[in-house]
Amino acid sequence: MPRLTYEMDMNDPAADAKREAGVRAADLVTDGMVVGLGTGSTVFFAIERLGERIQTEGLHIFGVPTSNQTAMRAEECGIPLVTLMLYPEPDLAIDGADQVDPWKRMIKGRGAAHLREKVVANAAKQFVGVIDACKEVSCLDAAVPIEVLPFACGNVLHRLQEMGGRPTIRNGVKKDGPIISDNGNYVIDCAFGDIADPAALEVMINNIPGVLGNGIFARFTEKTVVIVGGRK
Repeated sequence: MPRLTYEMDMNDPAADAKREAGVRAADLVTDGMVVGLGTGSTVFFAIERLGERIQTEGLHIFGVPTSNQTAMRAEECGIPLVTLMLYPEPDLAIDGADQVDPWKRMIKGRGAAHLREKVVANAAKQFVGVIDACKEVSCLDAAVPIEVLPFACGNVLHRLQEMGGRPTIRNGVKKDGPIISDNGNYVIDCAFGDIADPAALEVMINNIPGVLGNGIFARFTEKTVVIVGGRK
């Protein structure tokens, strides 16, 4: 069976930190757990480590993937996959982030999987964020990914502009036209500058009809542990 190719610059100075963070998160997993598996480069190392532990330690776990890409990687690594229908409350979820502030609030969604990632993070008993140090910020200010029904896209763009945002539809790479999420929707990236109140903005965006979810993760801080690669 052909292996899934994963494109990552292993000469990237952050690669070692990402690997360390992913491995440390995977080593939190104990026998019998159901684990939410996020999407992205750092989580890839966690998935790889979990597969290694299954092979060498006989670790018995189930994974809940947050994207088709993650499902393929997990299957290659020998991780049995299940759904939230069967296991509605995973023991923990492991996921990366694009930015994390000192209060463990995050912006996620560069991989366009933030809607499923938020569903799994909400369902899990514990949420483990894995990052390298460059993702730490004093104030969230990255563009916020927003998943939206294609039918509602024009009005959502208008409402975001009324809120002071600068929205753009995310276009594909090696594909003409907009990115289509695993759920069949468009993704809008909206810049707001410094986000003084991430929790309030998260709710405001979600209240726009046609928005299915956005990449601000401000509601899970009490159950969140952040692992920064290269730092103990």
